Amino acid sequence: MPKLIVIGGPTASGKTALAVEIAKKLNSEVISADSLLVYRDLNIGTAKPSEEEMQGVTHRMIDVVSPTEEFSVSDYERGAMPHIERLLSEGKSPVICGGTGFYLNALLYKSGFGGAPANEEIRQKYELFAEERGLDALHEKLREMDPESASILHPKDKKRVIRAIEIFETTGKKKSDQRDERIERFSFEAFTVDYPREVLYDRINRRVDLMFEAGLVEEVQSLLANGVSESSQCMQGIGYKEVVEGLKTECDMNTVSDVIKQRTRNYAKRQITFFKRMDHYHYLSPDSDQIGEIMRLL
Repeated sequence: MPKLIVIGGPTASGKTALAVEIAKKLNSEVISADSLLVYRDLNIGTAKPSEEEMQGVTHRMIDVVSPTEEFSVSDYERGAMPHIERLLSEGKSPVICGGTGFYLNALLYKSGFGGAPANEEIRQKYELFAEERGLDALHEKLREMDPESASILHPKDKKRVIRAIEIFETTGKKKSDQRDERIERFSFEAFTVDYPREVLYDRINRRVDLMFEAGLVEEVQSLLANGVSESSQCMQGIGYKEVVEGLKTECDMNTVSDVIKQRTRNYAKRQITFFKRMDHYHYLSPDSDQIGEIMRLL
């Protein structure tokens, strides 16, 4: 059975270009694991790969949903998993590319949720609660029980919010206090290009500058003009949220750019921490034969 290849790591670390080269080498496809690339019309602020950058390689899970819609981890899992299973059945190694940890975990692992048993009565109770009072009220109910889990689960991810509530009501313990048993779905190897921190930060700063030069402000204005609410899920992404706020307050866009750079650098730190804890994880030197190293480990 072929292995999955994960090209991960922090933003601005060259994931897309490397994933494309590996997919070409293996005659395979790239499956994006980025929570903003799923949205159509969010191109500049997401650094969405162009047709030229894709080099003829098929990319999945990009432009799959309208920016006015919500999109959960469960939605992502349902959309991406058939592509993985198809490629594996064809004897090909899927190339997963992205830095959204929840998306990657949804593909790579099944979770035992600390061994807590399922309780259909509780699930039905909170399905009805959500239907009658809304997803925000359901999420607030979880926050009362388990603030840590609520802080990492999106209010629209009803399935996982209900499961976290179910764990609390079934065991009397918070999901966040339990050690989830992670069961690998597939054999995989994960890679990142390990830039020195100061080099990575410089790459991030230059990327943000290029986004503004390419028309990030105009992209946000166009989205708003076309009916995308500033409170919508997609507009909470770094870059979009700050520009919206800058437009509302008539803030100088140089200041907005600086805020985006800082928040992106902070996000990169969190991504680095996530990937350090990942199984089967390999660092690649920026100056090494990265493709050769990856191929030798497959």
